[in-house]
Amino acid sequence: MNAVVALAQIDSVLGDPEKNIALHCASAEQALKGGADMVVFPELSLTGYTIRDLNWELAVRPADPPSSYKPLLELSRRISILAGGVEEGDRFGIYNAAFLFEEGVMRSVHRKTYPPTYGMFEEMRYFSRGQSVRAVDTKIGRIGVLVCEDLWHISLPYLLALDGATAIVSLTASPTRLGGDGETLRSKKVNEENHKAYARLLSVYLLFCNRVGFEDGVNFWGGSEIVGPSGDIIAEGKLFEPDLLLTRLDENDVRRARRFSRHLLDEDTALVQRELARILGG
Repeated sequence: MNAVVALAQIDSVLGDPEKNIALHCASAEQALKGGADMVVFPELSLTGYTIRDLNWELAVRPADPPSSYKPLLELSRRISILAGGVEEGDRFGIYNAAFLFEEGVMRSVHRKTYPPTYGMFEEMRYFSRGQSVRAVDTKIGRIGVLVCEDLWHISLPYLLALDGATAIVSLTASPTRLGGDGETLRSKKVNEENHKAYARLLSVYLLFCNRVGFEDGVNFWGGSEIVGPSGDIIAEGKLFEPDLLLTRLDENDVRRARRFSRHLLDEDTALVQRELARILGG
């Protein structure tokens, strides 16, 4: 992995894929001008977040994308595009998914495994759960992709790192919540602490792409960031405003982190397997 990645912190239009596709293309063109090899968008960036019963109308099959997706497919011959949308499965389940556009082809690379239904969230009313997590090979290297709440479950980034990912990318739509000391947004602080810990303990890049804007009375705070494999923040997005972050990911940084701090290299997966079998069997 030695590539420039852009995080496009955008404000999607609810229920209007065509407007969102135009916004994606404009952001991707801007990323290309900055020398990016891949551009990443937030969760459900192609549809808006609070789609509720629009989920059936907005769902697509990556193997047979609608004609409105053609601009993204064409643009993906020049830059890899990772975006959030709604996927219809072979058995007609509806999923909150991450789509990868590369070389004119669209594919689903992750279905959200933990759609939250607590507090203000109600995703399990409208989406089925993804049933797998695995790293994916892309033009920039082997990466892991998660969607928002997934990153709050320790097992998923752990499994992705074991599966060979040197960068973990989270497509996110994190709402603003009141709290903090008046100067530091609590949502940002808590997420930042998690990202640093994952990056440092797994010796990976952690890319967090969050959206901005208001939607159905909900505000999204942005603050996208890229954390290096030693746990240092190397790029931060604006709060509450659209932004585009460009950063070079260098495999040597991952190599160096894993050689100096062998947390991941020394991980005893056989022990984990045995103990999980014991716990689940008990």
